[in-house]
Amino acid sequence: MYSPWQLLKKYSSYYFTALNGKGHGIHSPFVYDFVRRVLIDDRNFYAYNQVEALRQKLFRDNSLIEVEDFGAGSTLNKTKQRTIASIAQHSAKSKKWAQLLFRIVNYYQPRNILELGTSLGISTAYMSLANPKARLITAEGSAAVAAQASRNFQSLHLSSVQQVVGNFDDILPGILDAVSPLDLVFIDGNHRYEPTVRYFNQLLPHLNATSVVIFDDIHWSQEMEQAWTAIKEHPAVQLSVDLFFIGLLFFRDDFKVKQHFTIRF
Repeated sequence: MYSPWQLLKKYSSYYFTALNGKGHGIHSPFVYDFVRRVLIDDRNFYAYNQVEALRQKLFRDNSLIEVEDFGAGSTLNKTKQRTIASIAQHSAKSKKWAQLLFRIVNYYQPRNILELGTSLGISTAYMSLANPKARLITAEGSAAVAAQASRNFQSLHLSSVQQVVGNFDDILPGILDAVSPLDLVFIDGNHRYEPTVRYFNQLLPHLNATSVVIFDDIHWSQEMEQAWTAIKEHPAVQLSVDLFFIGLLFFRDDFKVKQHFTIRF
């Protein structure tokens, strides 16, 4: 994991070299459309207030739960106590990025969605509300965190969310056998090179030409940057978009030449 100072330096470099976040200078019609209709769409969708009200409630919840951490920087099965408020503040996707996920799902309307890394279900809720008819499977390593997420889903009346609990290494094959093709995948879990690349390779046979794969924290560490670089260069990937904190992959057959865009957001 990069230090805050290292991350700031990297973000500064990204900010001053990235393409304009309003679409100016972007010559790909598909990416221009993504920027104008998704990235900078400033409408206040109905779901925003619902989920943000839940987030504020979680910020005030000082209940302690036992959290198992399977990700980078932890020992397998390492357990520690954390408050719900702490998890909401430090692990749940921020308003800006969770609402971007909503807009992505709202615009592309994927039917089958997979999320690796439920946390408290903030991002899950945004995606589910963006397309209530979608089948959304969300996987979480910590049983206690997943239980809290389940209560959050109930409070928002999200009936189409299916939860799976366990180490991603163990549960991903079964998930992929149960649902295919995957129209959208959001990966916010194990922030290490080998498992990140392995999960992508496992997903590939279950994607289609219109699938979107989103990786969180692509510049979080040297390992994640290496994983992002390797994945975006895969022959199956036709287009990648680097927004610094997340990266998006597209696989459309109508893209004649592989392209990579870094866009300010």
